[in-house]
Amino acid sequence: MASPVQESSASSSEAEPIRAIPVRHYGRWIAGVVILFVAFIVIHSVVTNPNLEWGVVGSYLFDDRIIRGLENTLILTAISMVIGVVGGIIIAVMRLSPNPLVSGVAGIYIWLFRGTPLITQLLFWNYLGAAYGRLGIGIPFGPTFASSSTNDLINLFTASLLGLGLNEAAYMAEIVRGGIASVDSGQLEAAGALGMKRTTTLRRIILPQAMRVIIPPTGNETIAMLKTTSLVVVIGYFELMVAVQQIYAQNYKIIPLLIVAAVWYLFFTSILTLIQMQIEKRFSRGSTYATADKQKWGSRMLGFRFGSAGSGRGASQ
Repeated sequence: MASPVQESSASSSEAEPIRAIPVRHYGRWIAGVVILFVAFIVIHSVVTNPNLEWGVVGSYLFDDRIIRGLENTLILTAISMVIGVVGGIIIAVMRLSPNPLVSGVAGIYIWLFRGTPLITQLLFWNYLGAAYGRLGIGIPFGPTFASSSTNDLINLFTASLLGLGLNEAAYMAEIVRGGIASVDSGQLEAAGALGMKRTTTLRRIILPQAMRVIIPPTGNETIAMLKTTSLVVVIGYFELMVAVQQIYAQNYKIIPLLIVAAVWYLFFTSILTLIQMQIEKRFSRGSTYATADKQKWGSRMLGFRFGSAGSGRGASQ
């Protein structure tokens, strides 16, 4: 039989739940106020500055030359990423090959294209005709079946694709290789024990699991490629930045035209970010971090965290 003292202590412990007082972070509030004040000053200055000429920005935002340059930028981004992703997968598989010759060739490719500036590669492909006047198909050290002028085969568009796509393939190869390496080696051994071919194992078992690791940096590379296409200005291919430069070379409205380019880059970067989030969500279904880290678009794009950090089950108890 319990004593009266024990009963009273038990009833008091049940009647008085523990009240957890959250720690007040005054420094965060002060930093937030300072940031908001600085942001207000910057936004007010940008909006009211007459030198930015927002009327000019609006008038050229949908200009025909801007739209044509934007279309070329998007086409260049899409095709270059296809070349980069496909080439990266092939080079990554070669890099992981047990054949030292195949692995060595892939390693040299990655070393060469990652070790030289992209602008240098663009200029090299554009002026390849200076080193090789004609390109042909035939037997090495034998007859040539068909040939053509290098400058006819490699125009500005082709040079841009070769420079951007082959350079991207080197970076994607390392991304894919890291994704494949993240999959437990025991699954490869188990597939081999079941008699599956190496290519079938890679296609059906390894790559689907590696996609969780491959997708995020691939999305980042796509967003970076959208902006990297502006480097083809060095060879004169007509894209968004070239269109902007041609216009402000005529009317000297440099800052407003640069703002036009920035607005379009930000718009499509935001769209690609949202697409990347949906793809990541699809491939991360069932994983631990997918349920633990659910970010909204604002926190992903701007770094803001909306809602209460302690709104989970533990905070309500």
